[in-house]
Amino acid sequence: MEYGLIGGKLGHSYSRQIHEQIGGYLYQLHELPTEDEARAFLEARDFKGLNVTIPYKKLVIPYCDKVEPRAAAIGAVNTLVNRGGVLTGYNTDYDGFQYLARRHGVRFRGKTVLILGSGGTRNTVAAVARDGGAARVITVSRSGRNGGVTYAQAEASGEGQIIINASPAGMFPNNGSCLIDLKKFPDLEAVLDVVYNPFRTELLLRAEELGIPAYCGFEMLVAQAVVSAGLFLDKLFSANQIDEACHALRREISNVSLIGMPGCGKSTVGRALARALAKQYVDLDDVIEKNAKMPIPDIFAQYGEETFRKYEAEAVAACSKHTDQVIACGGGVIKTPGNARMLRQNGPVLWIRRPVEKLPTTGRPLSMGGHSLKQMEAERTPLYRAACDAAVDNYGRLADTVRDAVEAFDQTFDVR
Repeated sequence: MEYGLIGGKLGHSYSRQIHEQIGGYLYQLHELPTEDEARAFLEARDFKGLNVTIPYKKLVIPYCDKVEPRAAAIGAVNTLVNRGGVLTGYNTDYDGFQYLARRHGVRFRGKTVLILGSGGTRNTVAAVARDGGAARVITVSRSGRNGGVTYAQAEASGEGQIIINASPAGMFPNNGSCLIDLKKFPDLEAVLDVVYNPFRTELLLRAEELGIPAYCGFEMLVAQAVVSAGLFLDKLFSANQIDEACHALRREISNVSLIGMPGCGKSTVGRALARALAKQYVDLDDVIEKNAKMPIPDIFAQYGEETFRKYEAEAVAACSKHTDQVIACGGGVIKTPGNARMLRQNGPVLWIRRPVEKLPTTGRPLSMGGHSLKQMEAERTPLYRAACDAAVDNYGRLADTVRDAVEAFDQTFDVR
């Protein structure tokens, strides 16, 4: 292996896509479940450039012939470069997190910064905050050991203007986990999360709901990878190249979920949009029928709407964890609390709109037509509006609707 990534579990990693796009070399993911395997791999030194992730960022240090001063001070190495048999260790996570904060105008000077988690990433994040002039950097963990505080103590004090999650909480496949109640911090100005899969962790979704600027670790991931690629190739990449890589890769990876009234064209638009974006098309109704082993009208007839909504919520939770999909949802998906936030984890939600008089009703268990359909629209419109990132009108030609949907998709995460 010339270039690649080692770690305990790598199923969530996007590093291969980033490095192969930026560096133009073959990049391999090499899972090493045990320390013995990791040590044997490092002793062989059969690589030119290597990235290191959990849990081996400290373990690799003794195998280095040289360690850059910053990495030595942090106590973690995530990048190894083999130059003629001499192994040098770097910490490009520092560059990545610094880029994330600067990219979004997060200023640490004079602020109290709370860092969630006590692992190796905590040290990197703390170094960036201190170098940025933070007045106080407080570690928050379950134990509160080593000069830190517990989550309960942090919430009770209410101190903190910037909160950074440096733990794996909320990371795929354990989506939905959140360690702290943001409502307890009245002076909170920004929330950052080093987790990049999903794009919006539960922590970030809660921050957004409170109107607090919230930023995920995807840009940190891309930036540190670009800096690593520069070290591998002895080449300097610009900030513009980082921006371009973030945009292209997020566009490639993100989901798009479609919501709207029954019969508004979600399936038709979804299939065409999936082709336009080169993504997998997923019809949530098909997933429900496969899981329930019966057609949706039969679920309603035999078990009622409540049972159907349970099947629907299970399908949403499962599908939304994955990426690179266009997901067409049923008209009532927004009725179940939590479905919309699940869909928004890995990409934008688009509301497909069509005039109520043009909505078909045949074969739709809850669409009765006439006054009932208008009443349903009136009841659901506020829910669609609250759940979506953008609205797309499906009034005319399919090609026009798809063009507008692609544009809305791009605008929701454009980082250029």
